[in-house]
Amino acid sequence: MQADQSHPPTSSKGLHYGWVVVFAGTLTIFACLGLARFAFGMLLPSMRDALSMSYDEMGFLGTGNFAGYLTAVAMAPFLLKRFSPRQLIAFGLLLIAVCMFGIGFGETYLVILMLYTVVGIGSGLANIPIMVLVSYWFRREKRGWAAGLIVIGSGFAIIFSGFAIPFLNETFGQNGWRVGWGVLALIVLLVAVIVAVLIRNDPAEKGLAPVGSTQELEYDPSESKGSFSSVQILTHLGVLYFIFGATYVIYGTFIVTTMVEEYAYAEASAGLFWSWVGFFSLFSGTLFGLLSDKIGRKGGIMAVFAVQTLAYLLAGSRLGTVALFASVVLYGVAVFALPAIMAAAVGDYLGKARAAAAFSIITFCFAIGQTFGPALAGLVAESTGTFTGSYLAAAVLTGFAVVWARFLPDPQEVA
Repeated sequence: MQADQSHPPTSSKGLHYGWVVVFAGTLTIFACLGLARFAFGMLLPSMRDALSMSYDEMGFLGTGNFAGYLTAVAMAPFLLKRFSPRQLIAFGLLLIAVCMFGIGFGETYLVILMLYTVVGIGSGLANIPIMVLVSYWFRREKRGWAAGLIVIGSGFAIIFSGFAIPFLNETFGQNGWRVGWGVLALIVLLVAVIVAVLIRNDPAEKGLAPVGSTQELEYDPSESKGSFSSVQILTHLGVLYFIFGATYVIYGTFIVTTMVEEYAYAEASAGLFWSWVGFFSLFSGTLFGLLSDKIGRKGGIMAVFAVQTLAYLLAGSRLGTVALFASVVLYGVAVFALPAIMAAAVGDYLGKARAAAAFSIITFCFAIGQTFGPALAGLVAESTGTFTGSYLAAAVLTGFAVVWARFLPDPQEVA
């Protein structure tokens, strides 16, 4: 009996291809965010020594990367009308690899700053399309889980960098950070090839329907009679994502430097701590993604910010190793949860037809936050000699986000 072509099958023989897309997405995030961004924190102390960078210069390196990311996010809605997600993802990863090679050969701060800014552009070009594909390949009941599996790619990258970078620094001495960038570039290049082969832009390309129960009716925002407009919901989500961007990146950029310079840890010990962030982050997206599938996006977002608030308070408490390790655990558990929930939320609130534009808009807010976060934290640390104030300020912001998330409406209330 032939399948009804008006209702494509939800699966082919065996594994639904949507899970192959998730695998490709995990690799994409591993490369475009995990290696391109989170490995940076491990490379930073040795780069600082080699280039004689100040705290504020370290902060501006991170800000340059995020400014590039912000630029890519602004361009994404327009580029997605001209190019397929598959094309943008492959190009973004290739751009990252080329610039990483360049950083490894960079001799001056300004050259590295420019190259790392372009790395940020590549990260945005790869990240936005892969997260948008979640709304196409998965129905609402599975979106949180699927997005959660994709974002754990950064966790694997953190674990890898936590062990690999100290090893390379020990093996190659003062040139270790240069070799590190080269190794990362080769890995990103390999990922670009694999992802270009595996990714498909829509289930229809494989003759499939999205993953999820065919009994589930996809919510159509155009049929809503709710009191919340799409502009209001985008503003609400945008503020939350801005706070996430401004706070998580301070910790991710400077916690290794804090351990080395304020707690006098050896780089290998700090790397081990950073690897624990990666280990616990493997549960981050799936844990909170599944939670948000069950209790709603609002409850999931509140839970994420509550955990992050405690992590930042402990990091700024200066209570010693136990508090620092507890902070690392909490940060890791929650660090990649919000991107997963936000990727699912835009599809829930606005429908898959508007998911790409909506995710780009709120990610633009996120990118603004993470652009200013490292620079401000670096300036504060330069004037005070410590990152304690920056961590405590982050805790205040995420505490506010818990309250702000409480007022998110249900999807049916959005017109």
